Amino acid sequence: MRDGDPAPSSDLGRTAADAIGGVGPGDDIVSMIPLLRRVIGARAADRQLVDDLVQETVTRVMAASSRIDREALLPYAIVTARNLVSADGKSRNIAQRHAHLFADLGTGPGPDRPLLQHEERSIVGVALARLSPAEREVLLAHEVTGTATAELAARRNTSPGAIAAQLNRTRAKLRVEYLLADHAVTVPTDQCRPVLFALSAGDRRRQRELDTAGHLLSCDVCLQLSIDLFERRPPTTPDDEATIMVTVDADVVTARQEGRAIAAKAGFTVTELTVIATAISEVARNIVKFARRGQIIVRLIQESERQGVSIVARDSGPGIPNLSEALRDGYSTYHGLGLGLPGARRLMDEFDIVTEVGKGTTVSMTKWR
Repeated sequence: MRDGDPAPSSDLGRTAADAIGGVGPGDDIVSMIPLLRRVIGARAADRQLVDDLVQETVTRVMAASSRIDREALLPYAIVTARNLVSADGKSRNIAQRHAHLFADLGTGPGPDRPLLQHEERSIVGVALARLSPAEREVLLAHEVTGTATAELAARRNTSPGAIAAQLNRTRAKLRVEYLLADHAVTVPTDQCRPVLFALSAGDRRRQRELDTAGHLLSCDVCLQLSIDLFERRPPTTPDDEATIMVTVDADVVTARQEGRAIAAKAGFTVTELTVIATAISEVARNIVKFARRGQIIVRLIQESERQGVSIVARDSGPGIPNLSEALRDGYSTYHGLGLGLPGARRLMDEFDIVTEVGKGTTVSMTKWR
């Protein structure tokens, strides 16, 4: 039988017996994940959708585990999974039926196009004027007149590699200056421009030196500009680290998907990836619910012969007045479906939290392969 095929009832019975053989509720639920993937995969073709629905099923079952007999956990999980697939299908059908109601705005040029083009040129002119003369000269020679880096290097008695590095830095600065001119904003501190330049260039070493994460958590102007910068920055090759800014519910989905993709590079099993995605979701949901904004950093780590994934969730929220109470199993401050900090701690191998009332909270978690 293929992974995506529905399990026969006899198989479900045997799997149920296997799935409830763990040490505690958390072990029971983790052992159900392969079966839940088969149940959902038989009804949903999109792999990303299957991952999301499995993760949501795990979250709901863990939240309900204290109220359900152990023997009933698996049937409850299967019914929950099927209901989630059904609800998703209904919402997609509704969206499809209503698609014709949306206006087709078309892509043809409007009568205001010349005005917009003039405004665009004006903004680019302002941004260019904020570069140094040397930066502007090299950039325009290369981008406008097409002068090769080797020729520019010969003129300046340097190497083509040095010219290429200078061009990359200049483009990064130009993106920042363009956004500042386009938004007509003045940066509030002297640290803002260096932070934005480091973000635009994708310079992780410089970002760490400047404590970019801490700056974005405290500066509304740079936070908003950083979102635009990430959209404009050229795509980079995938690496072993992802940083996700978390402010709204949609960011929770992004965090768990990007975190799962990073963790997959370490060779975690599908079940382990679901556990990791669930833990990321929980700390991300806490940020959205309680903090002004936050950031989640997921990176691959290696220690001696073992590999793992590290998750750091940092926010500038109100902090946690009673940490021991917040970490008690079954405790929920907002009575939702989420597992919160106790659930995330149960799912990970290492868990640490630092919080200060009025300043924020940092949660550090590790899962080893």
